Amino acid sequence: MKDLRAGAELLDRPEAAGRLLFPHHKSAPDRPDAVNHFIRVEEEVRLGCRFFKAGPGGPNILFFHGNGETAADYDCVAPLYLKEGLNLFAAEYRGYGTSGGSPSCSRILYDTDPVFEGFRAFLRSMDYSGDLFVMGRSLGSAPAIETAYRYQSELKGLIVESGFASVRRQLERLGLSGLIRDAADPVGFGNDLKIAQVRIPTLIIHGEADRIIPAEEGRALYALSGAAEKRALFIPNAGHNDLLERDPAAYMDDLRRFTQEMKEGSR
Repeated sequence: MKDLRAGAELLDRPEAAGRLLFPHHKSAPDRPDAVNHFIRVEEEVRLGCRFFKAGPGGPNILFFHGNGETAADYDCVAPLYLKEGLNLFAAEYRGYGTSGGSPSCSRILYDTDPVFEGFRAFLRSMDYSGDLFVMGRSLGSAPAIETAYRYQSELKGLIVESGFASVRRQLERLGLSGLIRDAADPVGFGNDLKIAQVRIPTLIIHGEADRIIPAEEGRALYALSGAAEKRALFIPNAGHNDLLERDPAAYMDDLRRFTQEMKEGSR
């Protein structure tokens, strides 16, 4: 398997990182349906995670959040997942939420290895034996697709919400086209190159009125996907951050059916 992560180091340049990463800190206490957990990615760096638990036999979703978010921000969203019997394991990035270290685009990708290993180890320690899925929202589409690319033999499916296909186009929208004018592929996160090699079932969710990452990016991911079994949900009038608010029934119904059908298909 070709390692396509090196291109992300281009995005660590100050002129790019300052426009791409917006970390903030937030924490929340444990509660009956949610527990905090830390995964060590370097000797002195641990990433904060929050596990919302529906039950030991349900599907387990490793979730990478969007920019400017933290794992604790999903306290208000997680009950919708739990109602559908879905366990949600939200993982943060360096410098976000309760995590140590400094924000870095390249480390978001390289940290997916210890995060996925830590995710599996945590589930084993909890005796949670359900199927594994990976999901990413917005910025989180990059580590989610990276995880699916590298660990698809151990995953039942990939879910991408408000994700991007081309970092080149995203940088152009931010006025940073000069940064990539002479760059070779892969550029940035390489979502477009990786998803073409992902064969596991894939669900793409996007808002038709998204002005931050246009719906065309979601359609490009769908078209590029190498999965034989893939589906897409494009929510009318939904922007980048209000997909669940616009149509929670359609959103959660697609998630439920996608994870349930994968489970039934594995029998």
